[in-house]
Amino acid sequence: MRPGIALIGLLVCLLSGIGITAPVRPALAATTERVVVNRFSGIAIEGFDPVAYFVEGTAMQGTAEFEANLWGAVWRFRNEGNRASFLAHPEIYGPQFGGYDPADIARGVTIAGNPRFFAIVAQRLYLFSREANRDAFAANPERFLYEVGKRWPALYQQLGQ
Repeated sequence: MRPGIALIGLLVCLLSGIGITAPVRPALAATTERVVVNRFSGIAIEGFDPVAYFVEGTAMQGTAEFEANLWGAVWRFRNEGNRASFLAHPEIYGPQFGGYDPADIARGVTIAGNPRFFAIVAQRLYLFSREANRDAFAANPERFLYEVGKRWPALYQQLGQ
């Protein structure tokens, strides 16, 4: 590679707003989207099937064969039945707060949840950035949801701006 070409590539990246940074763990990556998506692929919750949390009781990867577009995100599913269930009732199967960690929202910040750390409470899916947040939430979801209720509307308005 010629140095001049590399310099031009770097300038193009900088001028177009594309930063060159060290890799960041997805669960801690900051995002400004209203639904947590991979900013390169547009895939929600790292390609995990949101319906599988309810049906299988565990986090399971979806496939490109069964995809749906909703809320500005690409959702993946394990089978057509899960895809159809999600599209019929996205408010039930979609992660609450767009996939942001409710424990962090309660503290006034939006941090993407990691689909491997989840809880289903009152028939709703919650994703957490850390295992410790999930455990704290599970011990007293009402307290967290009360705090989230006060902070989420303002945080939601800031997202996507």
